[in-house]
Amino acid sequence: MVELDQMKIELGQYKAPLAEVKDALHLEDKKKRIEELDMDMASPDFWNDTDRANKLSRESKNLKDTVEECHAMEQAYDDIEVMIEMGNEENDQSMIEEVRRELDDLADRIEKVRLRTLLTGEYDANNAILSLNAGAGGTESCDWCGMLYRMYMRWAERKGFTFEELSMVEGDEAGVKSADFQISGENAYGYLKSEQGVHRLVRISPFNAQGKRQTSFVSLDVLPEIKDDTVIEIKPDDIRIDTYRSSGAGGQHINKTSSAIRITHFPTGIVVTCQNERSQFQNKDKAMEMLRGKLLQVKQREDDAKLKGIQGDLKAIGWGSQIRSYVLQPYQMVKDHRTGEETGNPDAVLDGDIDRFINAYLKNLSQGTLKTGDTGEDM
Repeated sequence: MVELDQMKIELGQYKAPLAEVKDALHLEDKKKRIEELDMDMASPDFWNDTDRANKLSRESKNLKDTVEECHAMEQAYDDIEVMIEMGNEENDQSMIEEVRRELDDLADRIEKVRLRTLLTGEYDANNAILSLNAGAGGTESCDWCGMLYRMYMRWAERKGFTFEELSMVEGDEAGVKSADFQISGENAYGYLKSEQGVHRLVRISPFNAQGKRQTSFVSLDVLPEIKDDTVIEIKPDDIRIDTYRSSGAGGQHINKTSSAIRITHFPTGIVVTCQNERSQFQNKDKAMEMLRGKLLQVKQREDDAKLKGIQGDLKAIGWGSQIRSYVLQPYQMVKDHRTGEETGNPDAVLDGDIDRFINAYLKNLSQGTLKTGDTGEDM
């Protein structure tokens, strides 16, 4: 049949990309590492060090998932080839739709794995710490900040990642003024670093009695979780650590003890807080991780500025360029200004369906076609 013959040609076009993905993943090295981990995990004293055991268990699972995914794609390729042959031999028209569906699924899987191979940055494999801050605009901006908070929570759920709130300041009437939270999972930072920047919302505000269209802005900062204190040196004399009583939900313990931690870094003026953990010591450790992440970010920006021969303005970089617009009225569209990726379904995006934007960012980044953010005034 003509349709199946055309699909056979299309299938053949995926042979080279599949081989390239396998080569990029270094499967043989991963298999050797899995064997090493299996031997280590079989040791009777493996769980004596719980933190190390959990870390190695996650590494083993991630490696095995990657190897299994590649094998599954190879098997899918062979299965589709057999289906096409059977369809032609039996002249079975019903096979056309099934082969089409399997082909599309294979193409999607190859592309997703290929994008994972682009996450080769030094900290891409790390967990991510995100900080949302509402811009000017009062209740409307706070509500927008709360909407983004939920969007990233739903994205984490979709990916099977862990979402942990670190600190939050609620809006006076609604929403969230600021929030720090951690998303933990394989390559969490590698994916979410693309989300850093200013997010713009255009809608008819439910808080405006006159029903006028309003524009709100929220900034998002994304940092890698850094537990290794040798990566960024923090001198004891350069910081002040304050304890205070946590606010918000958490029961009697969180409201009656001064377990929340605020760390001020004098040389940069950076302030980080953590109040989610039950222990003051746990909050301090997490706050130090956040501070290391922010100091690493400052260092990277300063290095970039030196390479470009310009003065790095950290405040301008944080708020200077808008990366994405979410328009709910008078029409519906979400558009990323760096890649041109857009969709007419903002409800799905705000429910956590942001992979299309992350994938477009990684693809454009690898091709060197990424644009800087713009004002989005054409939307």
